[in-house]
Amino acid sequence: MLVLTRKQDEAIRIGDDIVIKIVSTDRNSVRLGIEAPGNVTILREELVQAVKTENRKAVGETDKEALADLKAKLLKP
Repeated sequence: MLVLTRKQDEAIRIGDDIVIKIVSTDRNSVRLGIEAPGNVTILREELVQAVKTENRKAVGETDKEALADLKAKLLKP
């Protein structure tokens, strides 16, 4: 991981198309501005993790339900 120190109104560039600018800072947070092409997806990490967690839960529940249905069908006389 690359760690950089930047001050308000300073920026970093990723490749030719992405610029991340420090818009403001305060004691507990940093506001970032991101300039990127429209085809670049930008998501907050906690949202990505929440979706992954929910997807894992959904798959687990579906697998349990599917196995219960299959078991019921196999045990029918």
